[in-house]
Amino acid sequence: MELSNVHNVALWGFIVAVVFGAIANRTNFCTMGAVSDWVNMGDKNRLRAWFLAIGVAILGSQALQSAGYFDLGKSIYLTANFGWLGHLLGGFLFGVGMTLGSGCGQRTLVRVGGGNLKSLVVMLFLGITAYMTLRGLIAPFRINAIETTNLDLAARNISDQSLVSLLGAAGVGITPVVHWLVVAVVGGGFVLFALASAAFWKSPRDLLAGVSIGLIIIAGWYITGKIGYDDFEPVRLESYTFVAPVAEQINYLMTYTGSTINFGIAAVFGVMAGSFLYAVLSGSFHIETFSSRQDMVNHIVGGILMGFGGVLSLGCTIGQGVTGMSTLAIGSVITLVMIIFGSAFTMKVQYYLLDERGFFTALRHAAADMRLLPAVKA
Repeated sequence: MELSNVHNVALWGFIVAVVFGAIANRTNFCTMGAVSDWVNMGDKNRLRAWFLAIGVAILGSQALQSAGYFDLGKSIYLTANFGWLGHLLGGFLFGVGMTLGSGCGQRTLVRVGGGNLKSLVVMLFLGITAYMTLRGLIAPFRINAIETTNLDLAARNISDQSLVSLLGAAGVGITPVVHWLVVAVVGGGFVLFALASAAFWKSPRDLLAGVSIGLIIIAGWYITGKIGYDDFEPVRLESYTFVAPVAEQINYLMTYTGSTINFGIAAVFGVMAGSFLYAVLSGSFHIETFSSRQDMVNHIVGGILMGFGGVLSLGCTIGQGVTGMSTLAIGSVITLVMIIFGSAFTMKVQYYLLDERGFFTALRHAAADMRLLPAVKA
């Protein structure tokens, strides 16, 4: 039986996502863990793995675009509708949420595949909240309070929100050479940062994670942009992201007979399947549950914040932090910075709460540590 274009794209998206899930489980790739290692222990290896993935994704995606395989300008990241407030607020809330929920969207799916019931709860609350923010109860707030602040770049004679276009608006003459200079500086900068550490070279696990996940993002663009290119049965140009697709997956499961699978839904199933297969084959599969009532509350709140924040910012640590960054979108840069900041700030607050300080005292000390307020005396 010949597959339709939509189902062919979904099948390829699923296959590559299975590899994603297996590798993420094997290498313990976790962006929340990367921030935690850096903030709490000064270890940047997992952060370097994340940044290596970004660099590889930028260089590879831009190369394929230049070769004519797809046009990244058709992605959601490069529209002229610049939602600066959504990127700032959504990114920060997502960073807070992924810290409370013990992992970002991608890590949540990997942990579900490994038998973690806590992450299953996070996934459900993330998906439901994301759908409510996209099309449900919270959607009017998103539209009327957040998106009304969006800037129309086209009205300012800026075609899109890529770094290259913004340079052009600033008076820099944009030529292919200038474009590739930007790609080399940004993409190469991330790669050089990752590879500049001798300790990172001694960690094959982190090297594998960074290179492979960067290549997987490139593969996602190729699947939807090249394999899925069809004038008569078009599919959306996208790569891997894990907020809206989790929402769509839950809706798909509930309305299966009236729904059609797509790349994002298939990717969610694929990551969980790949992680599950690796966990079973490696003997690491085990059921994990909540250790306390507070543990459950933290994970529920984390899922809600990730679902809400991820929709506002148009993505997660993978969706914006790697996939979006591969398009050189300024919105992705803002979201990436805010996710890291939100996660690091939350970790600081949690540290001071462990010292049995009041919540507001912990907030003040955390803000002082982040140099947002003057230093606080012990």
